Amino acid sequence: MNLERSLEHLNCINVIRFAEPMSGHTSFRAGGIADAFAEPGNREELAEIIAAAEALGVPYFIMGNGTNVLVRDEGYRGIIIKLGDGFRVCEVNGLTVKAGAGASLSAMAKRAAEESVSGFEELSGIPGTVGGAVRMNAGAYGVSISDVTKEIYYLEDGECKVMDASDACFSYRYSVFCDKPGAVILGALFEGKDIKSKDLIVSSMNGYTQKRKASQPLEFPSAGSTFKRPKEGYASRLIDECGLKGLGVGGAKVSEKHAGFIINCGGATAGDILALMKKVRDIVYAEKGVELEPEIVIL
Repeated sequence: MNLERSLEHLNCINVIRFAEPMSGHTSFRAGGIADAFAEPGNREELAEIIAAAEALGVPYFIMGNGTNVLVRDEGYRGIIIKLGDGFRVCEVNGLTVKAGAGASLSAMAKRAAEESVSGFEELSGIPGTVGGAVRMNAGAYGVSISDVTKEIYYLEDGECKVMDASDACFSYRYSVFCDKPGAVILGALFEGKDIKSKDLIVSSMNGYTQKRKASQPLEFPSAGSTFKRPKEGYASRLIDECGLKGLGVGGAKVSEKHAGFIINCGGATAGDILALMKKVRDIVYAEKGVELEPEIVIL
């Protein structure tokens, strides 16, 4: 199928690029080419692209900041959709924060801090978007986004719907949206903890930033924690105990600073990263009897 020709009738064709290298859109700085990459700026454009993909039987994937995604070197035979400017708005009213799915968590936390609303400090350094964070119930330093989520707005079957957070079935790195591939999160309503001094909130956020810098290899491209936390403990601890820090395949390496991170030391392909992930999983399973599950999404 010639996807470009099949989509040329769309009103929003100007927000779609074809044969797009995904290495420029993911934090791993690696990966193949997507047949199409769309960045709709509003709900109408998003709905039009999804409807066209479904009518053509073409796969599509909704991407946030690309901080938790790896596209295989063979590329993606479909449309990767990244929510544009219209989905990045943050509004604060009292303790309530309403944010679009395309807004970064750091931007939302900063916006809340500007209005002296606390409760988002621990989440401020997570390098993802609101939509992605809600979908996978992202968290850090003992706080998950589900702790502050009240309502979720999403698009399903061409309709805009609202879900109460109590119906989202939040658990570790999971929400009901993981099992609703046809539902696209548009935004969410959050509630902060209380009103505090802006300086105290910013100081707390800066403290978490410094902790991240001290313990994580932020100077290298990566997708954050490569594996989910197993029931048997922490993935990073298991990997470290197996002596795998510094283990490499091509340009990919297990970070010597934090064993839970696989990093791109320069020129790593998606194949290098996937081969290293497999090697780590095989060794940990052989030595510890624990099967590590990837936290990153592989397309």
